[in-house]
Amino acid sequence: MSTANAHSFRIEPASDWTTLGLRELWHYRELLYFLTWRDVKVRYKQTVLGAAWAVIQPLFMMLIFSLSFGKLAKVPSDGFPYPIFTFCALLPWQLFAHALTESSNSLVGNQNLITKVYFPRLVVPISAVLGGLVDFAIAFVILLGMMVYYGIFPGWQILALPAFILFAILTALAVGLWLSALNVQYRDVRYTIAFLIQFWLFATPVAYPSSLIPVKWRALYGLNPMAGVVEGFRWSLLGAAEFQGGLIWASVAVVLLLLVGGLFYFRRMEQEFADVI
Repeated sequence: MSTANAHSFRIEPASDWTTLGLRELWHYRELLYFLTWRDVKVRYKQTVLGAAWAVIQPLFMMLIFSLSFGKLAKVPSDGFPYPIFTFCALLPWQLFAHALTESSNSLVGNQNLITKVYFPRLVVPISAVLGGLVDFAIAFVILLGMMVYYGIFPGWQILALPAFILFAILTALAVGLWLSALNVQYRDVRYTIAFLIQFWLFATPVAYPSSLIPVKWRALYGLNPMAGVVEGFRWSLLGAAEFQGGLIWASVAVVLLLLVGGLFYFRRMEQEFADVI
């Protein structure tokens, strides 16, 4: 059989990095699903406690914060029992911290796949972020039980909860896109992630309420996007009387800027990933 008419195809990313390639990303949605599910299975494979780790970490942090900040330091909790006040904040924080860590290291961790097969590289950090939703869902059941125990029942504000969950995911993705691309170029970036998350935790109103911040400074405090996420969770679940509008909208604006900038930066560096990684 003659091969004179045989054709070969070369698949490569678009050379124009100014386009985000979201349509191409949609075509690879099944790959996104399988990579997300793979990350979930790998995390729980050959573990003694399995999914219990999703509950153990926020519970122990809640106990430590309740003892050190609630009992000893007498930090106010806006009229709510301190354990549920801080546990409600720890849920989105754990989702963010896990998603940021995994997405920042996702490209380096999947270097064998990236150097051998072409697909939109955005799939890798996005799948790393989405994998944390399983842990969040498990720990959220514990929060519901605590709310029943303390006699706290959400009002109409709970309708906004999906928006704040999406807010937490987009925050992690926005920062993760920058760090994952930088991590390919500069491998010492991964050593700064743990320090960044630790510092960010105490800069976020997890163990204390944002009401301690003077009103005139709250919008500036909202430049920390996780401040808006945490306050949004407390408002939608615990029914906090005051909606921190200025703080939350400032956080939304910062996340949108980080996300759009991160997407374009990621696309600009995407063509070099296979060569550098």
